[in-house]
Amino acid sequence: MPIAIAVTSSDLVLPQPGGPVPTAAVLQPPGEQPLATAVTQAAVLLEQCGHLVVLYPDSLAAPYVQRLHTVRSFLESDRVALLPVGLPPLAVGVLARQLRQLSVSDLSPGVLASAARLLAHYIHAGADLPSVARLDRVRVGLGAHVASLLPGSHFAVLVNPAPHLVRAGSGEPPDGPGFATRLTVARGRPPKGDDWVTGTLAPHWRVQGVQEVQPLPAESVHWWGTHRAVEFAAAIPDPSVLYQLVASVRREECHWCGHELIGDRCAFCCAPVARADAAHAPDPPAPRQSAAAGAAAPTLAAGR
Repeated sequence: MPIAIAVTSSDLVLPQPGGPVPTAAVLQPPGEQPLATAVTQAAVLLEQCGHLVVLYPDSLAAPYVQRLHTVRSFLESDRVALLPVGLPPLAVGVLARQLRQLSVSDLSPGVLASAARLLAHYIHAGADLPSVARLDRVRVGLGAHVASLLPGSHFAVLVNPAPHLVRAGSGEPPDGPGFATRLTVARGRPPKGDDWVTGTLAPHWRVQGVQEVQPLPAESVHWWGTHRAVEFAAAIPDPSVLYQLVASVRREECHWCGHELIGDRCAFCCAPVARADAAHAPDPPAPRQSAAAGAAAPTLAAGR
C-alpha cells in the first residue's frame, strides 16, 4: 500500500492531469469532527498504509494545528509526520500531489516525508492580485499601496522561491523556473480577455501546460488578503524526474527514531541530523534547462 498523504482541506486535493494517482485523505477541523472520530480516522490510515504524512499551510488556524498534534499524541505513534509548509495554499496542494505521485515508489517513509522541504524549493508560487493593501507575505512599498487605489490596477506577486512584486502589465514578468514545469491556476474571480497569468506569465515561463482547478482554496483568502486572487504554482509534473531529484540526495538515519531521511531534520520526530553529519551534507541538486528551453523534462545533477 502507498504511504498515506493527508491535507487539511478538500480543495487541496488536486487532480492529476497525467493519470490517476493515490488520493489524499482530508483531515477535518475541530468544529466539524469530534476528536474521537479524528483519532479513529488517523488510526485507520496508519493500519492501512503504515505511515501518515500530513501537509498543511503554515497559516492554518492555531486550534486546527493543535488538533493535529493532539491526534498524533493520542496515537502515541512515531509514524505520523506533521509538516507545516510556508507556501501559498494552492502550492501546498501541488506539493501534496507530488508526494502522492511518489508515495507509490520505493522511497522509504522518512525520505518521502523529508522530501517535502526539498521539493518545495522547486515550486514557483504566487498570485495576480487586484490589491496589495492587506498583503503581509511580501514587503509592499508605499507606491504599490497607492497604486492599489487606482481602478484596474493589479499586481503580480511571487513568494517562492524568492519574494517579488511588480505591477502587472507595466514591465517584465518575474523570472520563472529554468526547468520544465506545468502551471496550476485557481481563480477567485472570473477570467478576462487579457488574463495576465495564462496570457503573459505562462508563455514567459514556457510552461508545458496550464491546468485550471476549482475552487480557489479557502485558506487563500486569508493568505493573500483578498478573495479575488488568481493563484498560480509552477512545478515539475513528471514523477520520474521528481524521483530522480529526491533519490540523488544523500540519505541519513535519524539518531532518535531510526527513520531514513534527507536534509537536516527528521520529518517524523523533528530531531536534527547530528552536526558532524549535517556539515558534510550535500546541497540540493539543481535541475538544468534542456536545449529545447523547457520542451523536455529537466535533467538533474547527481548528488555528491
